[in-house]
Amino acid sequence: MHKGWPFPRVLAHRGGGTLAPENTLAALRCALTYGQRAVEFDVMLAHGDVPVLIHDESLGRTVAGSGAVAQMTAADLAAADAGSWFGPAFFGEPLPRYLDAIDFCARHRLWMNVEIKPSTGAEARTGAVVAATTLAALRPGQAIPLLSSFSFDALVAARDVAPDLPRGWLVERIPTDWQERLDALDAVALHVNQRHLSASQAREVKNGGYGLFCYTVNGIERARELLSYGVDAFCTDRIDLIGADFSPEDA
Repeated sequence: MHKGWPFPRVLAHRGGGTLAPENTLAALRCALTYGQRAVEFDVMLAHGDVPVLIHDESLGRTVAGSGAVAQMTAADLAAADAGSWFGPAFFGEPLPRYLDAIDFCARHRLWMNVEIKPSTGAEARTGAVVAATTLAALRPGQAIPLLSSFSFDALVAARDVAPDLPRGWLVERIPTDWQERLDALDAVALHVNQRHLSASQAREVKNGGYGLFCYTVNGIERARELLSYGVDAFCTDRIDLIGADFSPEDA
């Protein structure tokens, strides 16, 4: 697998950043409205191993109600309100299935960074199901997405099911054994919290031949600085401020 970052530079975080309810089709529509060409979102398994878009293991923060996502059916989750927490204009916005998101992104030519977000104890199963679902649902000609996760076990399972799908390992801080871990995953990129990345670390990763991605970059000056380090790409909540074609020269 080709290492590096042959993907877009700017990704809309959780679909629409802070401008729409996260991990919804409304968020993906918002990304389009602001001219974004790439999105990042989270995928978890509902009951019956149905992948859905959500960040938290339990309802209550972005989806009305209570209970564990893993114990609820996709139909029950689709009937829940995933938008009114953000604002009245999004009342009744449903929590989408991953298949819905793949279809939307295919129709609108949005590239996907799919973060595998397993419930506790379901790491390997989530990685395997998300990878298999991705392979089965991609349309002819659709850009190949990147699978990423904080869960090493999820990425191992994704690798075993779909070795040709590129993978990125998510970390808060770069560990000392980062290269061995990326090699074990046959990953193409390292994804790191931009708050903890130094220029010397960035050079080390890039010299190793890997792509380097940062989350979550919301200021223009910091975006410029990271690109000067050699960072390939980043996600942002401020898709109104940082456009798809952002470069270090942008005001």
